[in-house]
Amino acid sequence: MAKTLTLKDALAAILDSSDEDERRVSEPDGFSSDEDEDYDHRRDPVEDGEDSQLPGPSVTQAASPVPATRSPPAPTPQSFSPARPAKRFRTPQHQPAPPPTQQPSSPTRPAKRSRNAQHQPAPPPTQQPSSPTRPAKRSRNAQHQPAPPPTQQPAPLSWKTEKDPDIAPPVSRFQPARTPGPQLSSTSTYTPLDLFKLFFPVQIIQTLCQNTNKQAAKQMAQGKKYKWLDVNIGEFYKYIGLLLYMAMVKLDSIADYWRQNHFFSLPLPVQIMPRDRYRALSWNLHLSDPEEDVQNDKKKGTADHDKLFRLKPLMNTIKNACKSFYHPHRDVAVDERMVASKANTGMTQYMKAKPIKWGFKLFVLADSRNGYTVDFSVYTGKSDIPSGHGLSYDVVMFLVQPGYLGTGYHIYMDNFYSSPKLFRALHEQKFAACGTYRENRKDCPRTTNNALTKKSERGSIRWIRDGPLIYVKWMDTREVSVCSTLHTAHSGNTVQRRVKQQDGSWTKTSIPCPTPVLAYNEHMGGVDHSDQLIQYYSAQHKTMRWYRHLFYHFLDIATTNSYILHKELCLAQQTTPMTHRAFMEELTAELCGKPLHTAPVPVPAGHIPVPIAVHAADSSTKATTGRSRCEHCQSQGQRKDTPWKCRECGVVLCMQLDRNCFAAWHDS
Repeated sequence: MAKTLTLKDALAAILDSSDEDERRVSEPDGFSSDEDEDYDHRRDPVEDGEDSQLPGPSVTQAASPVPATRSPPAPTPQSFSPARPAKRFRTPQHQPAPPPTQQPSSPTRPAKRSRNAQHQPAPPPTQQPSSPTRPAKRSRNAQHQPAPPPTQQPAPLSWKTEKDPDIAPPVSRFQPARTPGPQLSSTSTYTPLDLFKLFFPVQIIQTLCQNTNKQAAKQMAQGKKYKWLDVNIGEFYKYIGLLLYMAMVKLDSIADYWRQNHFFSLPLPVQIMPRDRYRALSWNLHLSDPEEDVQNDKKKGTADHDKLFRLKPLMNTIKNACKSFYHPHRDVAVDERMVASKANTGMTQYMKAKPIKWGFKLFVLADSRNGYTVDFSVYTGKSDIPSGHGLSYDVVMFLVQPGYLGTGYHIYMDNFYSSPKLFRALHEQKFAACGTYRENRKDCPRTTNNALTKKSERGSIRWIRDGPLIYVKWMDTREVSVCSTLHTAHSGNTVQRRVKQQDGSWTKTSIPCPTPVLAYNEHMGGVDHSDQLIQYYSAQHKTMRWYRHLFYHFLDIATTNSYILHKELCLAQQTTPMTHRAFMEELTAELCGKPLHTAPVPVPAGHIPVPIAVHAADSSTKATTGRSRCEHCQSQGQRKDTPWKCRECGVVLCMQLDRNCFAAWHDS
């Protein structure tokens, strides 16, 4: 009698057939899945979320959802071992399923699909650890993303030679904010004192007098014992005149200028002011208000402390005057300047490559044409305008102001300042730049392809262009590196150099020279020219206060710029300017209130007529006593007697109304 299949048995047969189909597709040879079949016969359909009240489908209907690609021909029934324990347990429906954990897959067996996948939404795919020999799978959404374009490898950077052509970059047109040159009337006449008072006007002299008087009162209150009278404007100008006089006439010590009863005594200083008065003024010279100095000194160690507070009243006046009364020409230079001092301050610098090794360092912007000091900044040990780009970058951007200068200027600098970042920033502000550079600066080319070597021939040129920047290397006696934003690499220029021949003789020869090097040598000397003019007649001398060193330097800037203004005005008026020494002499005389040219003092002559003999007591013999023969008359063949002779030479010479042998003898 055939056994009737119940609903439970029909479902179990369907599930067993499905599992067997999957094993035939996924199992490799030699792998047995009998372990899982025990659990399949003991499970209840409710555990899979199936409704037990629904009528059971037939075997043919239940097997139909299985895809044909995953269902091979039905296998023969296999025996199950009821004694084998279950290997896994299903989570009941009323309990939340734990998060799936990523199990390491077998090297040969793929992951098994869940049986109730058709009744539950598929979870997001999890990345399975790949087999060591299985290639990586392509992402599912790769077909929706366009393939990246093939990357083109840049060509290796290489130095070019003078034979390679170069195109000059576009340079901004020169548009100064004012007409270059003195900002004074070209038809007016200015004396040296008038030009000097542009930098030391009466207003600042009055401020210096007030602060000096306050400083002297403070010193007297502290017990200083010397005579003091308040200084006024006229006396302060005379004091400056004495400083310039000492710059013209150099002596070993200040006391030597007031030395008396000596062969080398000088008459002028004692006529201007006494020695003790000059010393008292020098001791108490103060540029800022002493009361405000105390408040500033309390801020030491904080960001509010101003190291240059004692200089600000005069320094700001000098800087404003330098920019107000002169506008630079197209070519300007930026460089350092040293003011000699060994004062124990945090601002004193040591520069071994400078002629003045110890002192205060100033960053100066000067006109390359005549050395006029356009602007300057005193280095205090830290950047006054930090921008994160470095000190050299900040200094140049501070000195070069488009609002004051205009656009189109050519700025020359040395390798302390030059950098690609600075040159590009200046190029954006419509300034062109040129200068030597250091190879270890950021963004500078470091390639060695076709670079210069120690064995390169003298005059060899290498260059690389990077947009508006061009890097040029030139072999002279050593390698020279120059960067520029306004020149081409080479334009056919040559320079003369002395070359030693094989026989030991020296001859001149022409070698190629890059255009940036020629321009740098021509225009970089603006600050050096200014330093040279200052050193000719510098007012610097020994002092015990650090700010007085800079006061004397501000005085040097004022006198030098005044002389340059004088030359530029004479050039505009087509007249002959005075020499530098003549200008300083006239300025010193005007400050001291003395005429430059004085009338000669009459000196008693040594050749004067005197009587030959003492006059006789008897008046009757007075006309004939001591008469002798005239030497001049005797030389003319005549005999004349006279009572006169020359006191200096003792020659007897007659003096008559119609005959003056005394004058004729000495003239001959």
